[in-house]
Amino acid sequence: MNALTTPPERAMRLPPDIHGASDYERLAPDHLPDDCFQYLAGGSGEETSLSANRQAFSRWGILPRLLKDVRGGHTRTTLLGHPREHPLMLAPVAFQTLAHPHGETETARGAEATDTLMTVSTLSAFSLETVSAASSGAKWFQLYFQPSREVTADLVRRAARAGYEALVVTLDAPIQQPGRRALRAGFVRPASVQAASLANYAAPAQMSLSPSQSVILDGMMRDAPTMDDLMWLLKMSSLPVIVKGVLRADDALGLRMSGVDGVIVSNHGGRGLDGVPAALDCLPGIRKAVGPDYPVLFDSGVRSGADAFKAIALGANAVMIGRLQIYALAVGGALGVAHMLKLMREELEMCMALAGCRTLGDITADLLTEVPRC
Repeated sequence: MNALTTPPERAMRLPPDIHGASDYERLAPDHLPDDCFQYLAGGSGEETSLSANRQAFSRWGILPRLLKDVRGGHTRTTLLGHPREHPLMLAPVAFQTLAHPHGETETARGAEATDTLMTVSTLSAFSLETVSAASSGAKWFQLYFQPSREVTADLVRRAARAGYEALVVTLDAPIQQPGRRALRAGFVRPASVQAASLANYAAPAQMSLSPSQSVILDGMMRDAPTMDDLMWLLKMSSLPVIVKGVLRADDALGLRMSGVDGVIVSNHGGRGLDGVPAALDCLPGIRKAVGPDYPVLFDSGVRSGADAFKAIALGANAVMIGRLQIYALAVGGALGVAHMLKLMREELEMCMALAGCRTLGDITADLLTEVPRC
């Protein structure tokens, strides 16, 4: 497969049959090569966790309050001391030129148009500086620890110079479990699609393993980050640090006690260890462990404003959107991303209005009810 070369004028038009944010998922296969779509849509292993993420949302119904005056209501919130117009964010997604020739720069434009905070991946197809310059919207930088602390420190310094407001440190995927759907579809990342922010760093030295050593435990995991690495980062970074990939309440509490500024409850959208629980199922326990005032964000499986409402009710301060931003990018470029976010915010506001919530603070757990299983 070659890198996507669909004409850029596609971004100026949207299909007429988009009536909700989730419609972008339905339409994305028409705008992507099949092997690419299977890679972007798929999860790791047999996709047990990918399926669990969506099933978890369907287990909760919204139980509205009546006779509530919501006039003057809004979706405003504050994250890490910065005011935000709404609690929707774009999660870090790597190699976005797989979905659109202009990749992350188009996503940045769509995010800016909707006052949406964007998180830029270490593995972005455009450098972190280029993505930052593509729009004036607020951005966080997602950091993968590199084998060399010198390289990791340089990435952090570059992010600070480029105006990123925080670091999102992903810790749940030091190695990637292969996605069998992508393998069956024959997906191979094109040679032209590379991590631009890492282009000028030397490749890590190769290590020979003895016959008694594990290729995975001793080889692939050789440079996986440890608590020492995290503590080093906290000391050297001038930016707030949020840890992504948290599913355990004890991990979340330990991270808070270690000085981490917030956590993101996530199972990597079902692309990490297959078989872990749905991220939504882990959210209430983590909120209880860290207390009401600690920043807890959520991602994995969000497809609508109603999903965002449920995540907020279960303890999230903000909700990150992953695959849906890529589907919208593939369908309509920056316009598609902005339109998807507009629809999702309207869907969230509709849930708030009909459930009797004037502000995000009114979205509480008693507004949800478990749906009986058949």
